[in-house]
Amino acid sequence: MEEALTPKRFLNKILAGTATGIIVGLIPNAVLSVILGAFGDNSFAVTWTQTTELFQIATPAVIGFLIGLQFNLNPMRMSVVGVAALIGSGSIQFNDEAGAFIGAGTGDIINTMITAAIAVGLILLIGDKFGSVEIIGTPIVVGTGASLIGLYLYPYITAISAAIGTAINTFTTLQPVLMSILISCSFALLIISPISTIAIGLAIQLDGVAAGAAAMGVGATTIVLVVNSWRINKSGITIAIALGAMKMMMPNLFRKPIILVPCFFTAIVAALPVAFLGITGTPASAGFGLVGLVGPFAAIDGGQAPIMALICWIVIPAIAAIVSQYACEKVLNLYKRQEVFEFLG
Repeated sequence: MEEALTPKRFLNKILAGTATGIIVGLIPNAVLSVILGAFGDNSFAVTWTQTTELFQIATPAVIGFLIGLQFNLNPMRMSVVGVAALIGSGSIQFNDEAGAFIGAGTGDIINTMITAAIAVGLILLIGDKFGSVEIIGTPIVVGTGASLIGLYLYPYITAISAAIGTAINTFTTLQPVLMSILISCSFALLIISPISTIAIGLAIQLDGVAAGAAAMGVGATTIVLVVNSWRINKSGITIAIALGAMKMMMPNLFRKPIILVPCFFTAIVAALPVAFLGITGTPASAGFGLVGLVGPFAAIDGGQAPIMALICWIVIPAIAAIVSQYACEKVLNLYKRQEVFEFLG
């Protein structure tokens, strides 16, 4: 017998579909953009890069489709949820000046999830009431209906990210050590939440040491997840995290918020060199961390020696992550690693 669909199980299915969809949608560009960038203006490399960027823009559709799969919907219904999620995400919007639809980024992940949840909810509510005309009724009623609601919600949901960005921006007025710690911890949390660290960094134009601290927070969480995923998850999951799919751990954050303890500890330790050595970044590098080595390269461009970049971005966070893992699991008995870091998507 099938388990009753409680609100908690509904949310877990939304999160699981989103986590898997993020891996599928983001990994090609995260991996290939670095490799293909080495070929400069080579036409084949440029075209392939554009392909990965288009693939990334379609991430919300992948998320919606996989959310539908979580609810065991048939292919037609899954497709409707996928398209609705894409439209509600805002990754493709009409530009009045260009007179055309323009795609950029992955849109707002929170609104993607909400739109997909609305579409799934409508499908479950309607059930088989459309009968033989379901292939017409579902795309019209559920597809465009959920999409329309998503579009109307979009400005309000994106305002959440703006408010978070404004709050983080106040940290830049504090003295360097405290500022670096608070920004590093903020981005350590955001990278495993539905909020886009890249969008936040660009929106509030983090620069200098503040941007370095933000990127370090993202990088610190990446290393914590890799250290704790090792031997707990399949190698493909750990590799995906290392390459940039940290958001796949969103279900773990909602299920076991204690995951933030080692993330915050490592982010704090890693933030200290940022303040004391003046590690810098740019608005564009703030949300990337170690993905594509964007954070370290921005720091090197800002004057940090390569050997010091290796120590600050890899060695120190790795030691902190290992210490936090041992302390949390073996000394303080806060959790068992498998319960907190196992990917269940």
